[in-house]
Amino acid sequence: QVQLVESGGGLVQAGGSLRLSCAASGGSFRIHAMGWYRQAPGKQRELVATITSGGITNFAGSVQGRFAISRDNAKNTVYLQMNSLKPEDTAVYYCNVDYEVGIWRYDSWGQGTQVTVSS
Repeated sequence: QVQLVESGGGLVQAGGSLRLSCAASGGSFRIHAMGWYRQAPGKQRELVATITSGGITNFAGSVQGRFAISRDNAKNTVYLQMNSLKPEDTAVYYCNVDYEVGIWRYDSWGQGTQVTVSS
C-alpha cells in the first residue's frame, strides 16, 4: 500500500501563492497518474489538476492559468503551485496517486492539507 504525505498548506491572503507537495512511499510500485483534488465545506470533492506519467496535464477550469502541476518521478513526488489565490480556493486539498503493484492497479489518497485564502 502506497502512503502519501502532503505538505505545504496554510493561510494566505488573496492574490498570494502556495506550493503543495505530495510524496509517495511504501514498497515497490509503479506510479501512473498523480493529481490533486479539493473539498470545500458543504461541497463535493472536485478535481483540481492531474498529470500523467508522461507529463500530460489537465486542470479544472476554475484554476486554469493560475495553478501548475508538476512531478518528480525520481522522488515519487507531485507538486501543485497555486498562484493568484482566491477565497473560493479555500478547501482541503488531497493528493491522489494511481499506481501499479505487479499486475494489480490501485489508487491512494493523502490525508489532506488545509488551504485557506483570506479576502
